[in-house]
Amino acid sequence: MDVFCGIDWAEGHHDVAIIDNTGKLLAKCRIDDDLDGYQLLLDLMAAHGDSAETPIPVAIETSRGLLVATLRTGDRQIFAINPMAASRYRDRHGVSRKKSDPGDALVLANIIRTDMPMHRPLPDDSDLAQAVAVLARAHQDAVWNRQQVANQLRSLLREYFPAALDAWRHKAGGLARADARKILAAAPTPTAAAELPLWKIKVMMHGAGRKRGIDEDAERIQSLFRQSAARQLPAVEEAMGIQAKALLVQLNAVCKAVDELAKAAERTFRSHPDAPVMLSFPGIGPGVGARLLAEIGDDRKRFATAGGLKAYAGAAPITRASGKRKYVGRRFVKNNRLNHAGYLWAFATLTHSKGANAHYRRRRETGDWHAQALRHLFNRMLGQLHHCLLARVPFDEAIAFPSEPQTTVTATA
Repeated sequence: MDVFCGIDWAEGHHDVAIIDNTGKLLAKCRIDDDLDGYQLLLDLMAAHGDSAETPIPVAIETSRGLLVATLRTGDRQIFAINPMAASRYRDRHGVSRKKSDPGDALVLANIIRTDMPMHRPLPDDSDLAQAVAVLARAHQDAVWNRQQVANQLRSLLREYFPAALDAWRHKAGGLARADARKILAAAPTPTAAAELPLWKIKVMMHGAGRKRGIDEDAERIQSLFRQSAARQLPAVEEAMGIQAKALLVQLNAVCKAVDELAKAAERTFRSHPDAPVMLSFPGIGPGVGARLLAEIGDDRKRFATAGGLKAYAGAAPITRASGKRKYVGRRFVKNNRLNHAGYLWAFATLTHSKGANAHYRRRRETGDWHAQALRHLFNRMLGQLHHCLLARVPFDEAIAFPSEPQTTVTATA
């Protein structure tokens, strides 16, 4: 007799339902989110036939947490069901729109009982791949957080100190640069900035790690700070300076986190067996490689074909056809992290691969705009990556782009 388990996940407790292959409820219970609760769940499943030889598949609305880690021991299949999909399935059990936690657990169990082939179990990634995923995603989140705090600081400076924006407007990193943060922390208001001596600006730029162009930049910054400009009232300006310093504290912390997480992600990624194959591809460095590995994983059974991986990444187009209408366009439901890493990868290949550059330009000549051409290039190279990882062979430009004209690679902005 086949048995299925559904778990309605919550923060403090979890509702469990176990059913047979006819949909009959065999057992239900509520467990706490602690070790005793996890053990109670495992004992309940074992009492209904769960073993190493016949593991019971489990459906749950999350793919993370200690409960999922406990359930993933052994060969048990765990299905992370999208909450929106579970909500649609609930309507199959009644039209009254009633809802309860035990009822949701029963719905989840029935989802894999009736439609298991339509859902993908959690991949059987190695511990090292899962560690790369944790660090790469944390680094990506920190980068996004850094940009968010920098945007808040930019909006504030625009209200009372626009000269600070002009000082680093065309510099890589903008306000998140180490020298910008150090100078603004020392002089967060126009009044304090106008009084900065040239030697002190140079010392702060040295202390921030600048090596070249210090004299010219210091003179330019001092000139900007001393130009006549509209000003806020003195008390308001001082208050805004205090707010700017508070934002700079946050920006310094997140910039430090970005650097530390980048080093940790690179170190862990380079120790993975897939790293040499991925790094052989043009445009893939340790940072992008870690993000790609984090989302693709190292379970080779996860994507049986390259098409499945391309659809998961949002690189492959989607078709909607009904009657006389047919639409082919980009995917909106996708792994956004993988799609973002793919954009960075495809853009970097333009200056590292003659074939990729020629492919991109040919797509632009046929009418694709920049994002379309990059997505098409990502789609092609993702298929090549899928093949190389399965065959355990490095990237070969002559095989990847055999018919591309051997033209000189030109940089694109």
